[in-house]
Amino acid sequence: MTTAAPGRRRWIEDWDPEDEAAWHRGNRRVAHRNLVLSVVSEHLGFSVWSMWSVLVLFMSPRIGLGFSPGQKFLLVVTPTLVGALLRLPYSWAVTRFGGRNWTVFASAVLLVPAGLAAWFVRQPGTPLWVFLLISALAGVGGGNFASSMTNITAFFPQRRQGWALGLNAGGGNLGVAAVQLLGLLVIATAGDTHPAYVVAAYLPLIAVVSLLCALRMDNLAVVRARPGALREAARHRHTWWISLLYVGTFGSFIGYGFAFGLVLQSQFGSTPLQAASYTFLGPLIGSFARPLGGRLADRFGGPRVTLAAFGALAAGTGVLLLASARNSFGLFIGGFTALFVLSGLGNGSTYKMIPWIFARGAGRQVLAGHDATEAFAAARRLSGAAIAIAGAVGALGGVAVNLAFRAAYTGHGPGHGDGTPAYLCFLAFYALCAWVTRAVYLRAERAERTERTEQAAAPAVRTAPAEPSRV
Repeated sequence: MTTAAPGRRRWIEDWDPEDEAAWHRGNRRVAHRNLVLSVVSEHLGFSVWSMWSVLVLFMSPRIGLGFSPGQKFLLVVTPTLVGALLRLPYSWAVTRFGGRNWTVFASAVLLVPAGLAAWFVRQPGTPLWVFLLISALAGVGGGNFASSMTNITAFFPQRRQGWALGLNAGGGNLGVAAVQLLGLLVIATAGDTHPAYVVAAYLPLIAVVSLLCALRMDNLAVVRARPGALREAARHRHTWWISLLYVGTFGSFIGYGFAFGLVLQSQFGSTPLQAASYTFLGPLIGSFARPLGGRLADRFGGPRVTLAAFGALAAGTGVLLLASARNSFGLFIGGFTALFVLSGLGNGSTYKMIPWIFARGAGRQVLAGHDATEAFAAARRLSGAAIAIAGAVGALGGVAVNLAFRAAYTGHGPGHGDGTPAYLCFLAFYALCAWVTRAVYLRAERAERTERTEQAAAPAVRTAPAEPSRV
């Protein structure tokens, strides 16, 4: 391992995480240092991205910001959509500017939406369009996830990527719970008329983390030297199958995280304090479940864990339907919390499947006679690009979740006024994802394993020397 220009622009020129000797000699320490800072930066990104799920709980005529439930859902949907759209360019930016350099920028730019929100939530009578613009700017926090995951993938060997990606993403996901917990603290101590306190707490943190990333993170030249990876991954069918599954796991997590407080207010008439008292719990537990999902996938295989997660998500959605029919607040909270945990597990196992899928493809190429180094280098390149695409598409699932809730709670007619229409849609989608996981990855995996065994055995049969006769 060598580095160049260790000052303002620090680059590691030769990085091979699969080299066991180099990994134990010092690469592991470098990878873990970058992982820790990446987690912290991504955590702040998620906090700013999901901040509007908390700020809308404060908005009432008491502070001169009396918006309807439908308008509040728009303020929650907008950053979700922008964050999803930014994930592809953010992932590409790592390959163009370097992981360290882009992480510094991605962290520092969070000051813009946070600073604007801190100012305008204190201005009574501010029109909706101003808040929509500021909430759109908060979408940069959602883009942070893609660049962070693309960068960290390159630091760790394939056998450790389930754990590393799960920890990186789980630490970022904790930002949703952290900002909601902070909102609860503000409401409980200062009341529900001071939303600026929530935002102001993040401004110094963003500045400090940006400085630490500049001083302690590294760029990997091997990541920068891979143009066109996104286009190549977009032509691969598994990229889109995984993206569909990630809509069901991460789309659920981020969509539920953004909407939970508004759902409690709309369906049960919860006060801001009551809503904030419960909204942080699900994202908190679900974030811790994500690394566990990666660990379980490392041990039992991503498809099996993912299939189990979708089956359990469908069951949890059934609990919400029952709770809505009985108007049971306790059962509703329990069912929603279970969905957060299950979506967190599915997040980790689904992302673990990405490097595993492309590594299997590289293994088949090696059996067919291709150069092993080139095949696995291409697999690593495609894994990072597929992670970026799946992350972007999965975040769009969060938009769909919030739009479904908005339609359910603001529509008219039978079934409207509660979330039943939305939950029926979610239930159908979980069933589709479970079918895809089983059909594409469980059954196909067994067939491909048999095929690889036959291909490996066939050359040995043809080239084996004749057994000398023994009498």
